[in-house]
Amino acid sequence: MIKLIACDMAGTTVDEHADVYRALENCVRETGAEVAPENLQAWMGAEKREAITALITLGGGIPEPALVDATFDRFRELLFSYYQQNPPVALPGVSEAFQSLSAQGIKIALTTGFSRDVATVILEQLGWGVGEGELLDAVVTADEVAAGRPAPYMIHRAMELTGIRDVRSVIAAGDTVNDLQAAKNSGVLAVGVLTGELRREDLEVHAHDVILDSVEQLPQFISHLALKA
Repeated sequence: MIKLIACDMAGTTVDEHADVYRALENCVRETGAEVAPENLQAWMGAEKREAITALITLGGGIPEPALVDATFDRFRELLFSYYQQNPPVALPGVSEAFQSLSAQGIKIALTTGFSRDVATVILEQLGWGVGEGELLDAVVTADEVAAGRPAPYMIHRAMELTGIRDVRSVIAAGDTVNDLQAAKNSGVLAVGVLTGELRREDLEVHAHDVILDSVEQLPQFISHLALKA
């Protein structure tokens, strides 16, 4: 029986118009490092300081701590400006899916490679609250755990916050390879969704349990699991 859904934010539950990709690429390019599309794709969904460090290195730069700090600050500055120009919105059917699952007693958590300040801005713009009587039961950001994706810590922290002990009762959904790897590393059901930048064939080559068109399909998928049990 599924007791917790842990979903990624950008590209999975939230349409932020790929601005996180743009901000990450542009802040790294400003350091003088090149950003190859395949490298940017590989580091999407990861904690952003880790991603910046890797992308600077891959692009021929030297990720000294001061440079990483400055680039991370620039990433947030760019992202906030992009969001101000074009605010994030919930992906179609996500709020309704969460409400349906909550009505069944299933906990809803978000996990994200964003820092808490960025996640808070997005949640406020969406009007998504956290806590009793709200849409969400927990939100975990990458700066609140020892390591971001593909480490399992955000998913396990979501379990801790919602009182769920059995990984077999948890689904983690996301639109990136790092999302799938984190789900598999945590021992939960790994669900890929196609609302981000990656295609089905991009996700299917990595370990997963199912690929869905969107989070909107989760209630139907969970009903299918219940019938098979």
